[in-house]
Amino acid sequence: MKPFLQRYLPDCHQLRTHRNLRFLGKLLHDPRLWHFSRRSTVRGLTAGMFFAFVPVPWQMLLAATTAAWLRFNLPVAVAMVWITNPLTIPPIMFVTYRLGAWLLGRPTLDWAFEPTLEGLLRRAGEIGWPLFVGSMTTAVVASALTFIIAHLIWRWHIINKFRRRHRIAVCSG
Repeated sequence: MKPFLQRYLPDCHQLRTHRNLRFLGKLLHDPRLWHFSRRSTVRGLTAGMFFAFVPVPWQMLLAATTAAWLRFNLPVAVAMVWITNPLTIPPIMFVTYRLGAWLLGRPTLDWAFEPTLEGLLRRAGEIGWPLFVGSMTTAVVASALTFIIAHLIWRWHIINKFRRRHRIAVCSG
């Protein structure tokens, strides 16, 4: 599990020297931020999943800051934010808007997407609150599920590794 994660995550040296993370200073030199323990990694996954659904443009910065302050795995937290990317943001925003409207008991508006800042600002008053409520609800539920599932997968992996070692010891002993 660790080699797989380490292969696909951002390099610690790149993140330590990233211009947007400089304000974290010495926090970035804490080895716990880069260690792939179950606790640190699962919490990094959870934080990244939460901030992936927060409807602001600084998701990676928020995930990195939270990971640094709370000593979660920083590369994992930053990488998880990329669940929302230019391809997935429109459908995710649409679904979270509809969820928020449903939770608030409001009718959904016809949502013609205009990929301009002017179009978004014009509709922000109408869709803003339902989008925020839906996004935050999705963020909480998705991060809680991520915590549970990642913890169970990590535990399953450890148990299987122990069983394999035990079988080898029994067969060769």
